[in-house]
Amino acid sequence: MQICHIDDPNDPRIAAYHKIRERDLTGRDGLFVAEGKVVLNVLFSAKRFDVESVLILENRLDGVRAALYQSTSNLPVYTASANVMDQITGFHVHRGVLAVGRKRVADGVSEVLEALATEALIVVLVGISNHDNMGAIFRNAAAFGADAVLLDETSCDPLYRKSIRVSVGAVLRVPFAVGGTASEIMNTLTHLGFEQFALSPAGTTDIRDIRRSNRTALYLGTEGEGLPPTLMAQLKTARIEMAPGFDSLNVAAASAIALHHFQQSDTQIADLKYSRQLSGARAPARQD
Repeated sequence: MQICHIDDPNDPRIAAYHKIRERDLTGRDGLFVAEGKVVLNVLFSAKRFDVESVLILENRLDGVRAALYQSTSNLPVYTASANVMDQITGFHVHRGVLAVGRKRVADGVSEVLEALATEALIVVLVGISNHDNMGAIFRNAAAFGADAVLLDETSCDPLYRKSIRVSVGAVLRVPFAVGGTASEIMNTLTHLGFEQFALSPAGTTDIRDIRRSNRTALYLGTEGEGLPPTLMAQLKTARIEMAPGFDSLNVAAASAIALHHFQQSDTQIADLKYSRQLSGARAPARQD
């Protein structure tokens, strides 16, 4: 790696880091920004994206050397004081670690699905527009062993800086693809033998009563509106039971519960269902 100290916030070598928040809105011409030491570790270890450069607070360099040694030998690593770094980015970067990565040519839905094993659990996102939710869903997908995430064309970019940060780098690790419409994704998954479930408070089946098949796809919709009724009508529907009078969970929280359930084996699910049936049975009357 090549370590260079930056004294001038207008140095052209670090132009990609200028006014990061403004570029979050206007785009970066095929680049993305990763933020924080943990995310940097994932970016290098996952090896799914090329890294253009790294910008680090001068007093944080020693703490990330191990991650940097995973990079190519000619990676530019820029250091700066806190004052200069704040001028470069336009805000205080309290984590003190930034990297610019390059988006690859996006895999299509078919390419991602072809790489899956015979047994697979995938998440399908429809209309997810909140970057915090996007990042949290990817984090849950990684935590509970989902094999891929598919996004319809109306969902936001998972490589947005905030999504990557909230996901703790999971966006850089979990394979994903952006397809066309939700209906097109559904038709592709049907053809490939996936059992597909739409998660909704109005779902017909308690998710605890569903056994995971070899190939399972879980659909999640945007906050408030949820999944489109036309899509719900074509899929099996599942719900997470909640307290009476309350039927709303944040989509990221719902994804964690559902993915944890589908992570379990058929035997575990059957045992849980049997236990619930026993606990719900009427207790025998006392004989005094």
